[in-house]
Amino acid sequence: MNRRMLTLLAALVPVIALAVLGSTVEVPFVALGPGPTVNTLGDNDKGDPVVAIMGPGAQLDTTTGNLNMTTVTVRDGLTIFEALGMWASGRQGLVPRAEVFPPEKSREEIEKGNQADFQESEDSAEVAALHYLKYPFDVSIGTVSPDGPAKDALREDDVLISINETDVTSACAVQQAVSSAGPRSTAVIRYTRDGVESTVDIPLGARPDDDKKGYLGIGSNEEPKVDFTVDFDLPDIGGPSAGLMFSLAVIDKLSPGELSGGKFVAGTGTIDACGQVGPIGGIPYKMLAAREAGAETFLVPAENCQEAKQRKPDGLRLVKVEKVDDAVSSLESIRAGGEAPTC
Repeated sequence: MNRRMLTLLAALVPVIALAVLGSTVEVPFVALGPGPTVNTLGDNDKGDPVVAIMGPGAQLDTTTGNLNMTTVTVRDGLTIFEALGMWASGRQGLVPRAEVFPPEKSREEIEKGNQADFQESEDSAEVAALHYLKYPFDVSIGTVSPDGPAKDALREDDVLISINETDVTSACAVQQAVSSAGPRSTAVIRYTRDGVESTVDIPLGARPDDDKKGYLGIGSNEEPKVDFTVDFDLPDIGGPSAGLMFSLAVIDKLSPGELSGGKFVAGTGTIDACGQVGPIGGIPYKMLAAREAGAETFLVPAENCQEAKQRKPDGLRLVKVEKVDDAVSSLESIRAGGEAPTC
């Protein structure tokens, strides 16, 4: 074998080794990218409504346009070359695998957690929407702390009527009334137990996480007093970030007019039963998915605004949202040709 051939072989060995390593060795990162986006006013892949409201009391309004929830795809098991290619594409981002798949949890545990978060977001979305629409609720006691101020006075399933002469209309109202009263004050609580109305005075303690706020030591349940049901049907989706868009879909279907104005609106954000919108992850990829699907307006949780405006796709209007009321009023303003708070 001549010298030229030996030189060529010597040069090829590291190239071949690099090619083998780059195409077979996995990196400790996952790729995040734009995921499916689904119109909460439309149907799922089975042809069933994503948000179904059924019952004699459901006075549904006609809806058109889009209120799309957005998702992020996660790709695991990346080789070195695949990771580099996705990073270079600009459509995906790489994050440490442990941020998405905590090593202390199994895949099954992670999936169960995501499904539990999704179920909680559905429940909160319904409650927040019906509170916004002013439907009445029964608020009862779900738990009583064994060492809390209410332990000897209140019981599970007691139905709350008022606190310090303020009517109890929601679990959030209970928390607000107790917190604002402050520790070492007295809460005058009117309630019914087994159909019998009673009143009790309870000295409040201090909240464990904030000693300037009052603490009663109860957990509240709330049940809407309506003769219809709200069902969400979106298989194979997990996590809590669809809450805002689910809530808006319920509001749109149960109220006159169209929130979207017949246009393509998308968004993201968690929501709690009080209607507060919380931050989510992966917003650059959710905005990209929405824009590519045709969205013109994107609802952004206020805490995600800084990141969102740095990665905003061209032609997409960002609307800052802190609570469900903000989202509704902003969409109504846009529909009327007005302005809305932006990131």
